[in-house]
Amino acid sequence: MDETELRGLIADVKDGRLTRRSFVGRMAALGLTAPMTGALLAQGGVALAAPSEGAGYKPTRAGGGGTVKMLFWQGPTALSAHFSTGLKDAEASRIFYEPLANWTSEGTLVPVLAAEIPSRENGLLAADGKSVTWKIKPGVTWHDGKPLTADDLVFTRDFVGDPASACVTLTTYRDIKVEKVDDLTVKVLFDEPTPFWANAFVGVNGEVLPRHVFAPYMGAKSREAPANLAPVGTGPYTFVEFRPGDTLRGKRFEGYHQPNRPYFDAFELKGGGDSVSAARAVLQTGDYDYAYSLAVEDEVLKRLEGGGKGRVDIVFGNVPEFIYLNPTDPNKEVDGERSSLKTQHPAFKDPAVRRAMDMLIDRKSIGEYIYGRTAKPTANILNGPPDVVSTATRNSFDIAGANKLLDEAGWARGPDGIRAKDGYRMHFVYQTSINALRQKIQAIVKQAAAKAGIEMELKGIAASVFFSDDPGNTDTDAHFYADMQGYADTATTPDPADFMKQYVSWEITQKSNKWTGQNQCHWSSPETDALYKQAAAELDPVKRAALYIRMNDIVVANNVLPLVQRGSVVALAGTLHAPRSAWDVDMANLPDWYKDA
Repeated sequence: MDETELRGLIADVKDGRLTRRSFVGRMAALGLTAPMTGALLAQGGVALAAPSEGAGYKPTRAGGGGTVKMLFWQGPTALSAHFSTGLKDAEASRIFYEPLANWTSEGTLVPVLAAEIPSRENGLLAADGKSVTWKIKPGVTWHDGKPLTADDLVFTRDFVGDPASACVTLTTYRDIKVEKVDDLTVKVLFDEPTPFWANAFVGVNGEVLPRHVFAPYMGAKSREAPANLAPVGTGPYTFVEFRPGDTLRGKRFEGYHQPNRPYFDAFELKGGGDSVSAARAVLQTGDYDYAYSLAVEDEVLKRLEGGGKGRVDIVFGNVPEFIYLNPTDPNKEVDGERSSLKTQHPAFKDPAVRRAMDMLIDRKSIGEYIYGRTAKPTANILNGPPDVVSTATRNSFDIAGANKLLDEAGWARGPDGIRAKDGYRMHFVYQTSINALRQKIQAIVKQAAAKAGIEMELKGIAASVFFSDDPGNTDTDAHFYADMQGYADTATTPDPADFMKQYVSWEITQKSNKWTGQNQCHWSSPETDALYKQAAAELDPVKRAALYIRMNDIVVANNVLPLVQRGSVVALAGTLHAPRSAWDVDMANLPDWYKDA
């Protein structure tokens, strides 16, 4: 199908000559998923479909459900998504703060604080891609009774968009303007045509802040705001208690703006422990209703499911597990900073070493024997939707080939069998957060590396420390004071723009931005920067997808070693109905959770 025919079909849907269902069916036959199909229609001016109010939701009144008990083995340490460097904090924050709209698993937008989703059809999305108008749902109040207005959205942009605030979502808001049209309407303005307009005020990046609460804490005072630890939001539950890393409690917000929601009278979130014990507490003992982000071998999960108290729920979006090779030198300090951009890693600056490391990853064993049904091997960092997945990448487990590469590159074995060159001995520190799966991955990689003359020191860091947003903590993934580090990253929108920010130079975590950027692998390349900027303004979805594919191919050929494409795995009590989206945090759908009587 050529571009002209595709645009003709979109026009047919817009004019009513072709149903959305028929269009989706034809696109599916071409290999396009629902998220990209929805994006094509939205860019063509067709209103995004939203599920009917209350679809699949049975309770007829709010409250009466008792307390829902949640277990986060990585306990949240902050309650603002704009300061969150890990998913645990973004999940916890989302209980209280809300965006204008959420993403569904189908890649469509549904309104939350918005009265409707912008489109060209309703006149809220500009044809030139340079502005979008949002209408706020009437009657929404903050937990303290103050009304939500356009002033709060304008303030959120100014607060988060101020570099002195050191928000992790800075780049989402820094380069946009937000104008108040009236008390319940704002207009978001872009300097250039912007195909991914549903970023600011949407999903994980979109939590709206109350101006009357945060105004005294603009700029450098941002971390001092009491509401960072005691939120005042618009969400289904009001704040009761927070002990960072340990306990979070809230009670039903009686003034919540969605009818008949929430079902539960209160929630209790317990942090700490480990992934296996969290799964056991739901699946086997039934002590909890929900266990977050489980990193547990599938064999263990199946055995625990045999307890009959609950079930494992898996959704697939784009959650790659990977290993980063540090392009900077973690052992050299420059201006009080290790892993400085002013340095180069003595081994990984050699393309032969980077290629050899990729050949020493046994992805098949990692996928089959550790993850099972919860993941599959991948050669890409960008794994969905399918139209942005590269088919050009390849990897193979080849110890002999890795040895040959290193021999040819002049990395000679010493008397102890460890390779060295130009005075640098191949002793790599490989760090990750502590959980059973990642420690087993470390062991597999270390064993193969030893056969290639590479000595590997394994370092496990408690998840609460590794994913901390504390700028003084040098053991975080953001500091990257090691030769290699492994973890996973979750795409929270079906559009690649936000996810691929982690490979642009202006997002590199470093001392100057208090280690709050999204680029934690310290990768820097003029070519990937240029590709990202070009994609950010490319309105043609086919050309735009090609730009992101090229970015993917560059980073995986250099400093990023994808391992597997993980599903998002949680444990649910047998009677709990908890809808989830592959492109948003689980707590985004918390108002729709309920239990069978």
